[in-house]
Amino acid sequence: MTPEFADRALAEFAAASSAFGSSDVPAIREAIAARAAGRPRGPEMYEVREVTLPTCPGRLYRPGQEPAPLVVYLHGGGWTVGSVASFDRPVRRLAAAAGADVLAVDYRLAPEAPWPASVDDTVATLRAVAAGGPGATPGAVVVCGDSAGGTLATLACLRLRDEAPEALPDLQVLVYPNADLSDTTSASMREKATGYGFDAASATFFARLWVGGDGSLLRDPRVSPLHAPDLSGLPPAVVVTAEHDPIRDPAEAYARRLAAAGVPTTLRREAGMIHNFLQLDEVSPAAAAAADRVAADVAAVRSGTATG
Repeated sequence: MTPEFADRALAEFAAASSAFGSSDVPAIREAIAARAAGRPRGPEMYEVREVTLPTCPGRLYRPGQEPAPLVVYLHGGGWTVGSVASFDRPVRRLAAAAGADVLAVDYRLAPEAPWPASVDDTVATLRAVAAGGPGATPGAVVVCGDSAGGTLATLACLRLRDEAPEALPDLQVLVYPNADLSDTTSASMREKATGYGFDAASATFFARLWVGGDGSLLRDPRVSPLHAPDLSGLPPAVVVTAEHDPIRDPAEAYARRLAAAGVPTTLRREAGMIHNFLQLDEVSPAAAAAADRVAADVAAVRSGTATG
């Protein structure tokens, strides 16, 4: 299928994207770090400081001096690449636009630290925040993640529901998460397999690298939240997908299952967008606008209007 885009800038970016087509993890990490280093920093903050979390480092962004809701942010990167540093600009934009403090988690990465290390880091961070740890405020707590980070947010909420429900956040915002790491046959995996910057083969590569072994864990609900038998009792959710994303359909199926389980859920498909649009505000005004809508989703928790 020939890729079609409403946004020429995104089409050009997708055509030029090659780092994720590689299986050379160090090279991908270098490419991501180099691109991040060359970008403008983003909005100035009242405070930015490094923090120590129970099992990993983190970075706290405060856009203003007044108390604000706290967002625990989990970056994308296939559980293997990316870092708090490489997501500095989108996190600053999120904090400024949402009027929220953001605690970005530098969770452990595969293959050095395969599953469940990054899930453990997320659970430990949310438990620490609930107990008054780094970044804790009297206001609402939102867990927000994109791509692999969105998967970590879902898996952490599922674990906390069963292990420590008092530590559950008030809202989960899941941006193009991978909800089914075993998926190879959905319409989006077939129709958006290549040509959109993030390929279906890359999704499969990173999933297998994260879980290791023979891939038998890919359908395990501790890895793929779409396979969890019970989704009741989870926090309200906002699920945001991208039209031109191979992992789109399982994420939308997850949102529908959340709603069916009685979880207040908003599902929004961003027309014309590709995977990783939160990082593309400089490339495309349309991507910037889509990222701003995610910030509005987060900000809605302050007024109690999140998920309607």
